[in-house]
Amino acid sequence: MKESMELSRQQQKSKETKERIFRAAKQILKKKGYEELSIKNICEEAGVSNGSFYHHFKTKDDLLSYYIEEQPSINPALLELPRDAGEAKIAIIRVYLNYVSYCRELGVEFMSGYYNPKNQALNAAIRTERPYPIVTVQEYVEKAALAGIIHLNVEIEAFTTDIRMIVIGNVFEWCLRSGETDFEGNMRRSLGKYLDSTIC
Repeated sequence: MKESMELSRQQQKSKETKERIFRAAKQILKKKGYEELSIKNICEEAGVSNGSFYHHFKTKDDLLSYYIEEQPSINPALLELPRDAGEAKIAIIRVYLNYVSYCRELGVEFMSGYYNPKNQALNAAIRTERPYPIVTVQEYVEKAALAGIIHLNVEIEAFTTDIRMIVIGNVFEWCLRSGETDFEGNMRRSLGKYLDSTIC
């Protein structure tokens, strides 16, 4: 019993350290931008050692990705096989509305710093440790197509690339306008139009 309580304390301490590191990164992004987001600066701001940082994260982009990808989980029932193409489209849009909510939670300053072309964590081709929303959607679409429920009239790679670009564009617009846009409405509308043209 004592061992499991110890482990729980250790896990709590680890979680608190991760949060402190993340808050420090958020502060730096907000005050100085991505260019100043070095591991040295993050550690100084958080009051932790370099070793402590590397115990939890591989790189600064890994840190940012952790918080992007550890978004609130989507009800698994939502992504069960759809009855038809319409239901599939609704489910895909819900995945990204969930992402919009999480972007709002993290804040415009953080997301503006994260969506930076130098951030290789955005490169889906090299990020395989944790699933992006797009990986979830790709698997869902492939499963529904294999079951003969939907037909995709573009190649799956083109489909996932297009969706990533639509999502990035919506997040960029929201950041550019300092959060003063209809983020949910724009995401729903732009994804809906694309899905209407590609899924039947």
